[in-house]
Amino acid sequence: MKKWIFVLGLAGAVYGCFTPKQTTKEGRVEKSKSSAVVKKTDESELRNILQALAHDSMAGRFPGTEGERKAANLIATKMMEYGLMGAGNDDGFFQPFSYRLSRNPHNPNDPNAKLIYATNVVGFYNNAAPYTVIIGAHYDHLGRGEIGSRAPNSKEIHNGADDNASGVAALLLLARRAHKLPKNYNYLFIAFSGEEAGLRGSKYFADHPTIQLSKVAFMINMDMVGRMRDDKLIVNGVGTSPFWKQVIHDKNPIGLNIVAKESGVGPSDHTSFYLKNIPVLHLFTGQHKDYHKPSDDVEYINWKGIMKVVQFVEYILNSAKDKGKLPFTKTKDESQNRAASFKVTLGIMPDYAYEGKGMRIDAVIDGRPAAKAGIQGGDIITRIGDMEIKNIYDYMKALSSYNKGDTTTVTVKRKDQTLQYKVTF
Repeated sequence: MKKWIFVLGLAGAVYGCFTPKQTTKEGRVEKSKSSAVVKKTDESELRNILQALAHDSMAGRFPGTEGERKAANLIATKMMEYGLMGAGNDDGFFQPFSYRLSRNPHNPNDPNAKLIYATNVVGFYNNAAPYTVIIGAHYDHLGRGEIGSRAPNSKEIHNGADDNASGVAALLLLARRAHKLPKNYNYLFIAFSGEEAGLRGSKYFADHPTIQLSKVAFMINMDMVGRMRDDKLIVNGVGTSPFWKQVIHDKNPIGLNIVAKESGVGPSDHTSFYLKNIPVLHLFTGQHKDYHKPSDDVEYINWKGIMKVVQFVEYILNSAKDKGKLPFTKTKDESQNRAASFKVTLGIMPDYAYEGKGMRIDAVIDGRPAAKAGIQGGDIITRIGDMEIKNIYDYMKALSSYNKGDTTTVTVKRKDQTLQYKVTF
């Protein structure tokens, strides 16, 4: 894939430094003495890790591939360097698991489903505290677009710099700073694989935990935290514990504009822990046009924004340090309003940070129904056919009532104008 030359050179050199000195025959990191810590600033370390994970040599980090194994080794080596103990299982930092990947998600018994062998990477920082905080981020991505690509005809490497090398880099920076975190908790850092195939790694860990889940105080997940705009951070799961509403608001010391969402269920790994009655928070800086495309690369990363996310996590940990195990509350699953399947699509990307009435469009995909009709990024959908659209869930409910070939009217607000477009699915 075409890259800026300086990114290639630096990331390649950095990865060479990460190769474990002591490995098993399978190339996995053994529990052993840590290598010498190179003196680097936190931000330079963050950059080096993210650039290495999103480098072409990782080939998109698709589960079960050599690229995934290289990324897992990199992550485990950094965890070991930062003084963490391997907490995967008998494989030290690694927790292997497998799943069947079908090209047809609606056919769980697909005889052509491929068996995928993947690996979670798990490191433990022990403060001998009664409760443990889990901090998670998934490190897998789409390879060359094997699943989920929004560039379906491309065989280019999908490097996934924001999705989710950004979250893993933030996780590892928190691991590097673990000795500065509150001593009232232990910390379990988990880099999940198989997230893009349906939260496979986090579900496996939640069903096969390597620590007692009854001793988990709460879980914080970071997914796509590398494209912060206007200091805005979306925080999902605020309704999963009454404590969160005391500390999740715009008056935080980092100065972030918080968009708080109640639900503990969503399309990332925090869901697997919420379903085990564990309070969760999911941090996300928003959707963008490069999502699940080969163009999700390091040159678009907001480095200062990721540092603010790390600082926000530290703020949460310090706020909770005397609370022990947080009380858990169930939330309304806003995704209940989503249709089980969709026969049609408008071809737009929602703005998940939008809090007004209607559903704001972040980007319009070329060649799809919305673009053909003349709908633009920034438009706010207020009505589809006869149905009023108040939020993204109304939007998904409206789509579920249409079939391919149907035509309807989509009403949008564009600045001070109200416009109507005829759309054919």
